[in-house]
Amino acid sequence: QVRLVESGGGLVQAGGSLRLSCKVSGLAFTIYTMAWFRQAPGKEREFVAGVPWDSSTTNYIDSVKGRFTISRNNDVNTVYLQMDSLKLEDTTVYFCAATRLGLGRPEDEYSFWGQGTQVTVSS
Repeated sequence: QVRLVESGGGLVQAGGSLRLSCKVSGLAFTIYTMAWFRQAPGKEREFVAGVPWDSSTTNYIDSVKGRFTISRNNDVNTVYLQMDSLKLEDTTVYFCAATRLGLGRPEDEYSFWGQGTQVTVSS
C-alpha cells in the first residue's frame, strides 16, 4: 500500500517559517519525482515546487521563488518543503505528490497523493 503522509503544517505569523515533511512508503521512492502542490478553498490546486529523484534540479512557482526550498532525503523516503518569509497568501492546504515522470508534468500525471497539511499564516 502506497502512503504519502505530510506533517509540519500549522499556524505561523507572517514572515515566519515552517518546514513541511512528506514521508513516503510502499513505492520505490528513489525513482519518483516528488512535488508539493497547494489548494485554497474555491481555487484550483496549483504546483508549488518539484524535485526529481536525484535532486539534480528543482523548480518552483514564481510566487515562492527565493522563499521556499524543496529537498529530499532518499535514505529516509522523505521530501521536504522549507517555507520562509511566509505571507498571508501562502495560507492553504499543502499536498505532496509522486510521479514516475520528470519535472514539469501536469497535475493529472502524478500517481500518488498525500492527504494534505494545513498551513495558516496570520498577520
